Amino acid sequence: MHFNSRFWLKFSLINLLIVALIGLLMRYKIGFEFPFFDQKHLQHSHSHFAFTGWISHTIMVLMIGFLEFRIKNLDARFLKKYNLILIANLICAYGMLVFFIIQGYGLLSIIFSTASIVVACIFAYFYYQDLKAIPKEYLSKNWFKAALFFNVISSFGTFVLAYMMVTKNIHQDEYLASIFYYLHFQYNGWFFFACMGLLFSFLNLKTNENPFYKNVFKLFFISCIPAYFLSTLWWDLPLWIYCFTVLAAFVQVYTWFRFLFIIVKSKRDFLHQFQPFLRYLLLFVAFALSLKFLLQLVSTIPAISQLAFGFRPIVIAYLHLVLLAIFSLFLLFYIFAKALILLQKNIKIGVITFSIGVLINEIILAVQGISSFSYTVIPFVNVLLFGAAIVLVSGIGITVFFSLKAEKK
Repeated sequence: MHFNSRFWLKFSLINLLIVALIGLLMRYKIGFEFPFFDQKHLQHSHSHFAFTGWISHTIMVLMIGFLEFRIKNLDARFLKKYNLILIANLICAYGMLVFFIIQGYGLLSIIFSTASIVVACIFAYFYYQDLKAIPKEYLSKNWFKAALFFNVISSFGTFVLAYMMVTKNIHQDEYLASIFYYLHFQYNGWFFFACMGLLFSFLNLKTNENPFYKNVFKLFFISCIPAYFLSTLWWDLPLWIYCFTVLAAFVQVYTWFRFLFIIVKSKRDFLHQFQPFLRYLLLFVAFALSLKFLLQLVSTIPAISQLAFGFRPIVIAYLHLVLLAIFSLFLLFYIFAKALILLQKNIKIGVITFSIGVLINEIILAVQGISSFSYTVIPFVNVLLFGAAIVLVSGIGITVFFSLKAEKK
Protein backbone atom coordinates (compact mmCIF):
# COMPACT_ATOMS: atom_id res chain seq x y z
CA MET A 1 0.00 0.00 0.00
CA HIS A 2 1.17 3.51 -0.81
CA PHE A 3 0.30 6.96 0.43
CA ASN A 4 -1.49 8.74 -2.43
CA SER A 5 0.30 12.10 -2.40
CA ARG A 6 -1.07 13.07 -5.81
CA PHE A 7 -4.67 12.73 -4.60
CA TRP A 8 -4.10 15.02 -1.61
CA LEU A 9 -2.04 17.51 -3.60
CA LYS A 10 -4.98 18.06 -5.95
CA PHE A 11 -6.80 19.46 -2.92
CA SER A 12 -3.76 21.67 -2.29
CA LEU A 13 -3.99 23.26 -5.73
CA ILE A 14 -7.77 23.66 -5.53
CA ASN A 15 -7.40 25.29 -2.11
CA LEU A 16 -4.76 27.70 -3.45
CA LEU A 17 -7.22 28.67 -6.18
CA ILE A 18 -9.89 29.33 -3.53
CA VAL A 19 -7.42 31.49 -1.57
CA ALA A 20 -6.66 33.46 -4.74
CA LEU A 21 -10.37 33.89 -5.54
CA ILE A 22 -11.13 35.30 -2.08
CA GLY A 23 -8.14 37.62 -2.47
CA LEU A 24 -9.55 38.75 -5.81
CA LEU A 25 -12.94 39.41 -4.21
CA MET A 26 -11.31 41.44 -1.44
CA ARG A 27 -9.40 43.52 -4.01
CA TYR A 28 -12.61 44.08 -5.96
CA LYS A 29 -14.41 45.33 -2.84
CA ILE A 30 -11.58 47.81 -2.16
CA GLY A 31 -11.37 49.15 -5.72
CA PHE A 32 -15.06 49.03 -6.64
CA GLU A 33 -18.44 48.92 -4.94
CA PHE A 34 -19.60 45.48 -3.82
CA PRO A 35 -22.05 45.56 -0.90
CA PHE A 36 -22.15 41.82 -0.20
CA PHE A 37 -19.89 40.24 2.40
CA ASP A 38 -18.06 41.97 5.22
CA GLN A 39 -14.46 42.81 4.25
CA LYS A 40 -13.09 41.93 7.69
CA HIS A 41 -14.87 38.58 7.61
CA LEU A 42 -13.43 37.87 4.16
CA GLN A 43 -9.97 38.74 5.44
CA HIS A 44 -10.27 36.28 8.35
CA SER A 45 -11.55 33.54 6.02
CA HIS A 46 -8.79 34.26 3.48
CA SER A 47 -5.95 34.12 6.00
CA HIS A 48 -7.17 31.10 8.00
CA PHE A 49 -7.89 29.06 4.88
CA ALA A 50 -4.54 30.03 3.30
CA PHE A 51 -2.68 28.84 6.40
CA THR A 52 -4.69 25.66 7.04
CA GLY A 53 -6.15 24.61 3.70
CA TRP A 54 -3.22 25.51 1.45
CA ILE A 55 0.16 25.74 3.18
CA SER A 56 -0.32 23.49 6.24
CA HIS A 57 -2.23 20.85 4.27
CA THR A 58 0.47 20.77 1.57
CA ILE A 59 3.32 20.62 4.07
CA MET A 60 1.63 17.73 5.90
CA VAL A 61 1.21 15.79 2.65
CA LEU A 62 4.84 16.32 1.63
CA MET A 63 6.14 15.43 5.11
CA ILE A 64 4.10 12.21 5.10
CA GLY A 65 5.58 11.44 1.68
CA PHE A 66 9.04 11.93 3.17
CA LEU A 67 8.28 9.25 5.79
CA GLU A 68 6.80 6.82 3.28
CA PHE A 69 9.98 6.57 1.22
CA ARG A 70 12.25 6.14 4.25
CA ILE A 71 10.36 3.73 6.52
CA LYS A 72 10.33 0.07 5.52
CA ASN A 73 7.33 -2.23 5.89
CA LEU A 74 4.61 0.37 6.28
CA ASP A 75 1.28 -1.08 7.35
CA ALA A 76 -2.30 -0.05 6.72
CA ARG A 77 -2.47 1.76 10.07
CA PHE A 78 0.17 4.26 8.88
CA LEU A 79 -1.95 5.22 5.89
CA LYS A 80 -5.22 5.21 7.82
CA LYS A 81 -4.11 7.57 10.60
CA TYR A 82 -2.58 10.13 8.24
CA ASN A 83 -5.49 9.96 5.80
CA LEU A 84 -7.87 10.63 8.72
CA ILE A 85 -5.71 13.54 9.91
CA LEU A 86 -5.70 15.09 6.43
CA ILE A 87 -9.48 14.66 6.13
CA ALA A 88 -9.99 16.27 9.54
CA ASN A 89 -7.66 19.14 8.64
CA LEU A 90 -9.55 19.82 5.41
CA ILE A 91 -12.91 19.74 7.21
CA CYS A 92 -11.58 22.35 9.65
CA ALA A 93 -10.18 24.43 6.79
CA TYR A 94 -13.47 24.43 4.84
CA GLY A 95 -15.39 25.11 8.05
CA MET A 96 -13.27 28.20 8.70
CA LEU A 97 -13.56 29.22 5.05
CA VAL A 98 -17.36 29.29 5.24
CA PHE A 99 -18.09 30.43 8.78
CA PHE A 100 -15.52 33.21 8.98
CA ILE A 101 -17.24 34.72 5.94
CA ILE A 102 -20.68 34.30 7.52
CA GLN A 103 -20.02 35.37 11.11
CA GLY A 104 -16.41 36.50 11.52
CA TYR A 105 -15.12 35.46 14.94
CA GLY A 106 -18.33 33.65 15.91
CA LEU A 107 -19.06 30.40 17.69
CA LEU A 108 -18.77 28.05 14.70
CA SER A 109 -15.68 29.70 13.20
CA ILE A 110 -13.94 29.53 16.59
CA ILE A 111 -14.95 25.85 16.95
CA PHE A 112 -13.43 24.98 13.56
CA SER A 113 -10.36 27.10 14.30
CA THR A 114 -9.85 25.36 17.65
CA ALA A 115 -10.43 21.96 16.05
CA SER A 116 -7.72 22.71 13.48
CA ILE A 117 -5.26 23.31 16.33
CA VAL A 118 -6.24 19.96 17.87
CA VAL A 119 -5.66 18.28 14.50
CA ALA A 120 -2.25 19.97 14.20
CA CYS A 121 -1.28 18.68 17.65
CA ILE A 122 -2.44 15.14 16.81
CA PHE A 123 -0.40 15.27 13.59
CA ALA A 124 2.62 16.53 15.55
CA TYR A 125 2.34 13.66 18.03
CA PHE A 126 2.07 10.85 15.46
CA TYR A 127 4.63 12.35 13.11
CA TYR A 128 7.15 12.83 15.93
CA GLN A 129 6.71 9.18 16.89
CA ASP A 130 7.22 8.02 13.30
CA LEU A 131 10.30 10.21 12.89
CA LYS A 132 12.04 7.98 15.44
CA ALA A 133 12.28 5.33 12.72
CA ILE A 134 14.28 7.71 10.51
CA PRO A 135 18.09 7.35 10.84
CA LYS A 136 19.99 10.30 12.29
CA GLU A 137 21.99 10.85 9.12
CA TYR A 138 18.89 12.35 7.51
CA LEU A 139 19.32 16.04 8.34
CA SER A 140 15.67 16.77 7.54
CA LYS A 141 14.69 14.94 10.72
CA ASN A 142 15.60 17.80 13.08
CA TRP A 143 14.00 20.40 10.82
CA PHE A 144 10.71 18.51 10.88
CA LYS A 145 10.86 18.08 14.67
CA ALA A 146 11.35 21.82 15.10
CA ALA A 147 8.55 22.56 12.62
CA LEU A 148 6.12 20.45 14.67
CA PHE A 149 7.23 22.18 17.87
CA PHE A 150 6.69 25.67 16.49
CA ASN A 151 3.33 24.72 14.99
CA VAL A 152 2.10 23.59 18.41
CA ILE A 153 3.33 26.64 20.34
CA SER A 154 1.93 29.05 17.72
CA SER A 155 -1.54 28.00 18.91
CA PHE A 156 -1.07 29.97 22.14
CA GLY A 157 -1.52 33.18 20.18
CA THR A 158 -4.74 31.87 18.64
CA PHE A 159 -6.20 30.99 22.04
CA VAL A 160 -5.48 34.49 23.34
CA LEU A 161 -7.10 36.04 20.26
CA ALA A 162 -10.18 33.83 20.55
CA TYR A 163 -10.53 34.73 24.24
CA MET A 164 -10.38 38.44 23.43
CA MET A 165 -12.96 38.08 20.66
CA VAL A 166 -15.40 36.05 22.76
CA THR A 167 -15.13 38.25 25.86
CA LYS A 168 -15.01 41.49 23.81
CA ASN A 169 -12.13 42.46 26.10
CA ILE A 170 -9.65 43.68 23.49
CA HIS A 171 -6.51 45.64 24.31
CA GLN A 172 -4.81 46.91 21.19
CA ASP A 173 -1.21 46.11 22.17
CA GLU A 174 -2.02 42.60 23.44
CA TYR A 175 -4.23 42.00 20.41
CA LEU A 176 -1.42 42.89 17.97
CA ALA A 177 1.18 40.98 19.99
CA SER A 178 -1.02 37.84 19.87
CA ILE A 179 -1.52 38.14 16.11
CA PHE A 180 2.19 38.60 15.47
CA TYR A 181 3.02 35.75 17.87
CA TYR A 182 0.82 33.37 15.90
CA LEU A 183 2.09 34.63 12.54
CA HIS A 184 5.74 34.50 13.58
CA PHE A 185 5.70 30.91 14.84
CA GLN A 186 3.63 29.85 11.85
CA TYR A 187 5.68 31.30 9.00
CA ASN A 188 9.09 31.62 10.72
CA GLY A 189 8.58 28.38 12.63
CA TRP A 190 6.20 25.77 11.21
CA PHE A 191 6.34 26.83 7.55
CA PHE A 192 10.03 27.76 7.40
CA PHE A 193 11.43 24.75 9.25
CA ALA A 194 9.18 22.30 7.36
CA CYS A 195 10.19 23.78 4.00
CA MET A 196 13.86 23.71 4.98
CA GLY A 197 13.43 20.05 5.91
CA LEU A 198 11.93 19.41 2.48
CA LEU A 199 14.78 21.36 0.85
CA PHE A 200 17.45 19.37 2.72
CA SER A 201 15.72 16.17 1.62
CA PHE A 202 15.35 17.37 -1.98
CA LEU A 203 19.04 18.34 -2.24
CA ASN A 204 20.06 15.19 -0.32
CA LEU A 205 22.38 17.19 1.92
CA LYS A 206 24.69 15.23 4.20
CA THR A 207 26.90 16.29 7.09
CA ASN A 208 30.00 14.71 5.57
CA GLU A 209 29.59 17.03 2.56
CA ASN A 210 29.82 20.14 4.70
CA PRO A 211 29.79 20.36 8.54
CA PHE A 212 27.96 23.70 8.34
CA TYR A 213 24.74 21.91 7.34
CA LYS A 214 24.20 20.87 10.98
CA ASN A 215 24.95 24.38 12.22
CA VAL A 216 22.34 25.86 9.86
CA PHE A 217 19.61 24.12 11.83
CA LYS A 218 21.07 25.01 15.23
CA LEU A 219 21.51 28.70 14.40
CA PHE A 220 18.02 29.10 12.93
CA PHE A 221 16.40 27.21 15.81
CA ILE A 222 18.19 29.23 18.49
CA SER A 223 17.40 32.53 16.78
CA CYS A 224 13.74 31.78 16.00
CA ILE A 225 12.32 32.52 19.46
CA PRO A 226 14.04 35.91 20.07
CA ALA A 227 13.23 36.80 16.44
CA TYR A 228 9.58 37.03 17.53
CA PHE A 229 10.37 40.40 19.06
CA LEU A 230 11.16 41.72 15.57
CA SER A 231 7.36 41.86 15.26
CA THR A 232 6.96 43.80 18.53
CA LEU A 233 9.62 46.50 18.17
CA TRP A 234 6.82 49.09 18.36
CA TRP A 235 6.55 48.14 22.04
CA ASP A 236 8.87 49.74 24.55
CA LEU A 237 11.05 46.62 24.92
CA PRO A 238 13.74 46.33 27.63
CA LEU A 239 17.23 46.96 26.26
CA TRP A 240 18.39 43.37 26.82
CA ILE A 241 15.48 41.96 24.80
CA TYR A 242 16.16 44.45 22.03
CA CYS A 243 19.84 43.41 21.94
CA PHE A 244 18.89 39.72 21.66
CA THR A 245 16.44 40.61 18.88
CA VAL A 246 19.11 42.44 16.88
CA LEU A 247 21.51 39.54 17.42
CA ALA A 248 18.88 37.06 16.18
CA ALA A 249 18.40 39.12 13.01
CA PHE A 250 22.17 39.17 12.40
CA VAL A 251 22.45 35.42 13.02
CA GLN A 252 19.70 34.63 10.52
CA VAL A 253 21.21 36.84 7.81
CA TYR A 254 24.68 35.32 8.33
CA THR A 255 23.35 31.74 8.43
CA TRP A 256 21.16 32.07 5.36
CA PHE A 257 23.72 33.73 3.10
CA ARG A 258 26.50 31.35 4.09
CA PHE A 259 24.18 28.38 3.50
CA LEU A 260 23.06 29.84 0.17
CA PHE A 261 26.67 30.32 -0.96
CA ILE A 262 27.48 26.69 -0.12
CA ILE A 263 24.42 25.37 -1.98
CA VAL A 264 25.08 27.44 -5.11
CA LYS A 265 28.66 26.19 -5.16
CA SER A 266 28.07 22.51 -4.38
CA LYS A 267 24.67 21.71 -5.93
CA ARG A 268 24.85 23.59 -9.22
CA ASP A 269 25.29 20.40 -11.29
CA PHE A 270 22.45 18.67 -9.43
CA LEU A 271 20.03 21.55 -10.10
CA HIS A 272 20.95 21.68 -13.78
CA GLN A 273 19.13 18.38 -14.37
CA PHE A 274 15.82 20.22 -13.85
CA GLN A 275 14.03 22.40 -16.39
CA PRO A 276 15.24 26.05 -16.56
CA PHE A 277 11.75 27.13 -15.53
CA LEU A 278 12.02 25.21 -12.24
CA ARG A 279 15.54 26.52 -11.58
CA TYR A 280 14.41 30.11 -12.07
CA LEU A 281 11.44 29.47 -9.78
CA LEU A 282 13.78 28.26 -7.05
CA LEU A 283 16.08 31.23 -7.70
CA PHE A 284 13.10 33.59 -7.26
CA VAL A 285 12.27 31.93 -3.94
CA ALA A 286 15.90 32.23 -2.78
CA PHE A 287 15.94 35.93 -3.73
CA ALA A 288 12.66 36.56 -1.90
CA LEU A 289 13.91 34.77 1.23
CA SER A 290 17.18 36.74 1.10
CA LEU A 291 15.17 39.96 0.88
CA LYS A 292 13.05 38.87 3.86
CA PHE A 293 16.08 38.33 6.11
CA LEU A 294 17.60 41.67 5.06
CA LEU A 295 14.32 43.48 5.72
CA GLN A 296 14.17 41.89 9.17
CA LEU A 297 17.66 43.19 9.92
CA VAL A 298 16.84 46.69 8.68
CA SER A 299 13.66 46.71 10.78
CA THR A 300 15.76 46.55 13.97
CA ILE A 301 16.52 50.25 13.45
CA PRO A 302 13.92 51.87 15.76
CA ALA A 303 12.93 54.70 13.41
CA ILE A 304 12.37 52.31 10.51
CA SER A 305 10.42 49.79 12.62
CA GLN A 306 8.08 52.55 13.83
CA LEU A 307 7.44 53.57 10.22
CA ALA A 308 6.99 50.00 8.97
CA PHE A 309 4.48 48.95 11.61
CA GLY A 310 2.69 52.29 11.33
CA PHE A 311 1.68 51.74 7.72
CA ARG A 312 -0.61 48.87 6.79
CA PRO A 313 0.65 48.57 3.15
CA ILE A 314 4.14 47.73 4.49
CA VAL A 315 2.78 44.91 6.66
CA ILE A 316 0.63 43.56 3.81
CA ALA A 317 3.59 43.69 1.39
CA TYR A 318 5.79 41.79 3.85
CA LEU A 319 3.17 39.10 4.53
CA HIS A 320 2.61 38.56 0.81
CA LEU A 321 6.37 38.37 0.26
CA VAL A 322 6.59 35.58 2.84
CA LEU A 323 3.44 33.64 2.05
CA LEU A 324 3.34 33.97 -1.74
CA ALA A 325 6.86 34.64 -3.03
CA ILE A 326 8.57 32.29 -0.58
CA PHE A 327 6.35 29.49 0.72
CA SER A 328 3.70 29.19 -2.01
CA LEU A 329 6.23 29.23 -4.84
CA PHE A 330 8.59 26.88 -3.01
CA LEU A 331 5.81 24.34 -2.44
CA LEU A 332 4.81 24.54 -6.11
CA PHE A 333 8.47 24.10 -7.08
CA TYR A 334 8.83 21.04 -4.83
CA ILE A 335 5.61 19.42 -6.09
CA PHE A 336 6.60 19.71 -9.75
CA ALA A 337 10.36 19.15 -9.33
CA LYS A 338 9.61 15.87 -7.51
CA ALA A 339 7.03 15.01 -10.22
CA LEU A 340 4.36 14.46 -7.57
CA ILE A 341 2.12 16.08 -10.18
CA LEU A 342 3.47 15.74 -13.72
CA LEU A 343 4.55 19.06 -15.22
CA GLN A 344 2.94 19.42 -18.63
CA LYS A 345 3.15 22.39 -20.99
CA ASN A 346 -0.17 23.99 -19.99
CA ILE A 347 0.53 23.44 -16.28
CA LYS A 348 3.91 25.10 -16.77
CA ILE A 349 2.17 28.11 -18.37
CA GLY A 350 -0.16 28.29 -15.37
CA VAL A 351 2.66 28.22 -12.80
CA ILE A 352 4.64 30.83 -14.77
CA THR A 353 1.56 33.07 -14.94
CA PHE A 354 1.01 32.65 -11.20
CA SER A 355 4.65 33.51 -10.42
CA ILE A 356 4.41 36.61 -12.65
CA GLY A 357 1.29 37.60 -10.71
CA VAL A 358 3.21 37.18 -7.44
CA LEU A 359 5.99 39.44 -8.76
CA ILE A 360 3.59 42.12 -10.04
CA ASN A 361 1.59 42.04 -6.80
CA GLU A 362 4.74 42.40 -4.70
CA ILE A 363 6.13 45.29 -6.76
CA ILE A 364 2.86 47.23 -6.51
CA LEU A 365 2.57 46.60 -2.75
CA ALA A 366 6.22 47.62 -2.25
CA VAL A 367 5.74 50.87 -4.18
CA GLN A 368 2.53 51.57 -2.25
CA GLY A 369 4.28 50.87 1.04
CA ILE A 370 7.33 53.03 0.31
CA SER A 371 5.18 55.90 -0.96
CA SER A 372 3.13 55.79 2.24
CA PHE A 373 6.20 57.01 4.15
CA SER A 374 5.80 60.38 2.46
CA TYR A 375 1.99 60.13 2.37
CA THR A 376 2.11 60.03 -1.43
CA VAL A 377 -0.97 58.51 -3.05
CA ILE A 378 -0.30 56.17 -5.99
CA PRO A 379 -3.00 56.75 -8.64
CA PHE A 380 -5.19 53.74 -9.46
CA VAL A 381 -3.22 51.54 -7.02
CA ASN A 382 -6.32 49.55 -6.02
CA VAL A 383 -7.13 48.91 -9.70
CA LEU A 384 -3.55 47.77 -10.29
CA LEU A 385 -3.70 45.40 -7.31
CA PHE A 386 -7.01 44.06 -8.62
CA GLY A 387 -5.30 43.42 -11.95
CA ALA A 388 -2.46 41.58 -10.21
CA ALA A 389 -5.05 39.45 -8.38
CA ILE A 390 -6.62 38.54 -11.74
CA VAL A 391 -3.21 37.35 -12.97
CA LEU A 392 -2.77 35.26 -9.80
CA VAL A 393 -6.20 33.65 -10.15
CA SER A 394 -5.66 33.02 -13.87
CA GLY A 395 -2.30 31.36 -13.22
CA ILE A 396 -3.42 28.99 -10.50
CA GLY A 397 -6.73 28.42 -12.32
CA ILE A 398 -4.86 27.17 -15.42
CA THR A 399 -2.64 25.03 -13.19
CA VAL A 400 -5.59 23.42 -11.41
CA PHE A 401 -7.61 22.84 -14.58
CA PHE A 402 -4.86 21.06 -16.50
CA SER A 403 -3.61 19.18 -13.42
CA LEU A 404 -7.06 17.67 -12.89
CA LYS A 405 -7.46 17.06 -16.63
CA ALA A 406 -4.13 15.24 -16.79
CA GLU A 407 -5.08 13.12 -13.79
CA LYS A 408 -8.28 11.95 -15.52
CA LYS A 409 -6.29 10.88 -18.57
